Amino acid sequence: MSDPIDGIKRFFTAHPELYQFLKDLAFSLAVVGAIALALYLYAGTWSPVVSVDGTSMLDHMHAGDLVLVQGLDRTTVRTYDEAYNTSYVQFGEYGDVIVYYPNGDRSQPMVIHRAMYWVNRSEPMWPGGPPAPASGYITLGDNNHNITDQQSNICYLQPARPEWVHGIARFKVPYLGYLRSLLSSILHI
Repeated sequence: MSDPIDGIKRFFTAHPELYQFLKDLAFSLAVVGAIALALYLYAGTWSPVVSVDGTSMLDHMHAGDLVLVQGLDRTTVRTYDEAYNTSYVQFGEYGDVIVYYPNGDRSQPMVIHRAMYWVNRSEPMWPGGPPAPASGYITLGDNNHNITDQQSNICYLQPARPEWVHGIARFKVPYLGYLRSLLSSILHI
């Protein structure tokens, strides 16, 4: 009885094109795995990238942008109000852009909007507005004409709580988000 390793060697010797294909495939998967691991180590969250859909963040983010996010365990959110005093700018405006699940519902698409300010429970969510039912961020798309998510159907009367936040947008790559969106729709992820 021959050794199974010898049988494999004979098979690949007889089919060198298949052997080369499998080597190339293994190398490609190793590179993709290494990149995914590096992104996860940086971001501290999975998935470390999201794609922008829609126009609410124009002119600073566009549909099709691929955005690298960093989890809250790796960094802290700087709101528009905090950043204004320190001149901290992200994506063309003061403060951080956060990615969050509206109302904490993970079955809904994530929202990528700017954290404008923090409100504590029972404080008015905006001047003359209703009291906040919980502590969290008041958020606004840069192109939403000063109508916060909490005043719209995005996250109506609910500040974005820290546990709803997937991460903070750090970098963007134009157009690669289209590929991610396409793969997500095909694979239903």
